[in-house]
Amino acid sequence: MVTEYLKKHPPFEAPGKYLVFKRLDRLAREEQPFAVIFFTKPDVLAGLFALANYDLVEAEGVITPMGSGCASIINYPYLEVASGKARCVLGMFDVSARPCVPENELTFTVPFERFKQMVLNMDESFLITPSWSTVKNRFLSHPTGLPLS
Repeated sequence: MVTEYLKKHPPFEAPGKYLVFKRLDRLAREEQPFAVIFFTKPDVLAGLFALANYDLVEAEGVITPMGSGCASIINYPYLEVASGKARCVLGMFDVSARPCVPENELTFTVPFERFKQMVLNMDESFLITPSWSTVKNRFLSHPTGLPLS
């Protein structure tokens, strides 16, 4: 099975010698990340998922491919950018990686160009609805992740 898997999924070739992870608020204006990675709880994840699909005709703006924790935050998002699809990747389902993240937390990785479009869509999306306000109040009263508005 591994041989067959590797035929379809060749090893990841890093684009450079180092991969640098940095908080979004610490990026210099001239820095262009290839993706934004959220480590977050279900309510925030639901908002990110809906926003990622908000302006798409197809129903697959988010994928959940099988792979390691690293594959879900690095490899698959990189492949999405290279393919021109730039779909978001829901991840951190790898059982060997689960002990490294808090309970009830998954990852949601957004290619940076897609992230910029999602930000532009925020003011006209579901984020202005009473339904989202209810969900947002729930996680703001028990901080569990990055608020979406």
